Amino acid sequence: MFNGTQTRQLHELKKERAGVAKLREVLEDRLQEIKKAKTWKYERVLTSPQDTKVRVRGAEGEFLNFCANNYLGLSNHPEVVEAAREGLKNYGAGLSSVRFICGTQTIHKDLENRLAKFHEREDAILYGSCFDANAGLFESMLTPEDAVFSDTLNHASIIDGIRLCKAQKYRYPHRDLSELEHLLAHSEARLKLIVTDGVFSMDGTVAPVKGLRDLADKYRALLAIDDSHATGFFGETGRGTEEYCGVKGAADIIVSTLGKAVSGAAGGYTTGPKELVTLLRNVSRPYLFSNAPPPPVVAAATKSLDLVENSGELRQRLRENTRAFREGMKAAGLTVAGDDHPICPVMVGEAPLAVDLASGMLERGIYVVAFSYPVVPKGGARVRVQISAAHTLDDVHRAVDAFAHVAAQVGIIKK
Repeated sequence: MFNGTQTRQLHELKKERAGVAKLREVLEDRLQEIKKAKTWKYERVLTSPQDTKVRVRGAEGEFLNFCANNYLGLSNHPEVVEAAREGLKNYGAGLSSVRFICGTQTIHKDLENRLAKFHEREDAILYGSCFDANAGLFESMLTPEDAVFSDTLNHASIIDGIRLCKAQKYRYPHRDLSELEHLLAHSEARLKLIVTDGVFSMDGTVAPVKGLRDLADKYRALLAIDDSHATGFFGETGRGTEEYCGVKGAADIIVSTLGKAVSGAAGGYTTGPKELVTLLRNVSRPYLFSNAPPPPVVAAATKSLDLVENSGELRQRLRENTRAFREGMKAAGLTVAGDDHPICPVMVGEAPLAVDLASGMLERGIYVVAFSYPVVPKGGARVRVQISAAHTLDDVHRAVDAFAHVAAQVGIIKK
């Protein structure tokens, strides 16, 4: 197996093509810019399954994992793993085809029906990822006669999906209903689509769903919610942001993922009016030109949905863990942003301090990651913590104690 140096030496044994040489030159400049901006992405390689305790290549011992979207702890749940094995055995590794040719199996249709029923919508359509679901939504349903209104902190997949469409595009300040109303009132578009994350992944803030629904009704608009950080665990029965906000049924369209709370594997979907889903099956490019989610992934998601629907115990444990972490951090003198959500951003301010805090936590066996500009606004650097139902209260208390110790050590709080 070649490492980077050996691979480069192999290239140098033969005459480099001029185009490749120029590409190396251009990309090396860009890579240096990323490093100088301190936005280089270091990937820690796990040598164990995704779980509350993980092993990391190059490091000794186990780490308590507080940075995964494994909200319900299902990504390595024995029933989910066994369901994936059964899916592999009964349906194979993959379809080798897109859905409308010969890439649809009974398990895909069954899961789509289950998801539509779970959300109490008319129909649902599966994608390889939620990113694909957003990439395929706006271009399919909106034309230059239409307009889309997007929260400034919406996920990258929403931003990219909107870029692909030809609709009139508007952005409103984060959760600012007054500015959104101003934009809606002055729009004469045929279709008006408000789109928002249900829960915003960097901040843990919750969309003002009731206010958004009221504006949608007042200005004959549609409301779409990306509920990736809510489906399965947020709200009393895990129905997401609508349920948490007390307005079930508020969204006309829900886009969500199977790669977080619901199995943690992969896949995404869109659910809503039957006519919209039918249109997506006919014109949505990520659906038409990508293979369906592999059978093991579909089987794992279906079993996870069973676990989500049939027991509130995991959700209750997640709420208790979240409350314990937030209260413990407040008592320690640290600021945790967000709205009572398992996404718990520990606010630091300056990027070097956030990096020092995350590094110190790693040294104490707690796996967390620092975020700074341009991923978050300047002066808003943070260490994002994500709580799981699979954490024990002892795990949570250990993390809080470690944060208090390291924060004092690097000068974020004074003893």
